[in-house]
Amino acid sequence: MKKLILFVATLIAFCALPRIAEAQNIQMHYDFGRHLYSKEAPTRPRLTTTIEMFRPDKWGNTFFFVDMDYGGSGIRGAYWEIAREFKFWDAPFAIHTEYNGGLTNSFSYHSAFLLGGTYALNAPDFSYGFTVTPMYKYIRGNKKPHSAQLTGTWYYHFADGLCSFNGFMDLWIDGDSPVKTPVVFLSEPQFWLNLNKIEGVDPDFRLSVGTEMEMSYNFAGNKFFVMPTLGVKWTF
Repeated sequence: MKKLILFVATLIAFCALPRIAEAQNIQMHYDFGRHLYSKEAPTRPRLTTTIEMFRPDKWGNTFFFVDMDYGGSGIRGAYWEIAREFKFWDAPFAIHTEYNGGLTNSFSYHSAFLLGGTYALNAPDFSYGFTVTPMYKYIRGNKKPHSAQLTGTWYYHFADGLCSFNGFMDLWIDGDSPVKTPVVFLSEPQFWLNLNKIEGVDPDFRLSVGTEMEMSYNFAGNKFFVMPTLGVKWTF
């Protein structure tokens, strides 16, 4: 659950809009990966909450999210990313800076610092769009800290806003990986049913129900996993 409102940043940071918008949401996901891969993931947390915030300003925008995983005795781990994009022109390009980090009950993730550029493309009515961000990545604590990452995000709203399909894709090189091909892939597409778009429901009832599919390769292991969730989201 990350970068999931970067499509909002696409609308604000790279397009001339008549007013400034902000977006925050909180999500709760029940993860079925533990049931699907009981041998490979016997202690995978069942519940994850995600808090996301996006805020634009006249110099660009700031985005962050925080994931917290819950076990039987409480929070098992926490992970966060914060990104700042700088844009002082009208072209659909921005300078992208980012930090990633976190910890679990047994170890800490190595801090990662990223620098690159973002290109965005949107439909005229903002019903769909995507961003592409190539970056240099420095992973502090790795024996081979210098790396590269490619990130893509997308959004698609249809059925008069009732349904939303959005997500992200990360592809990076981990020089310390023990596998022969040190390429790591992570993607988390989401599908949401926005209840306030149903006729008769108050527009301020901003609850969505949906699912996320976590797809990964060489991430915390050298296998390809597809792990679905059942989620709810409230947008502020």
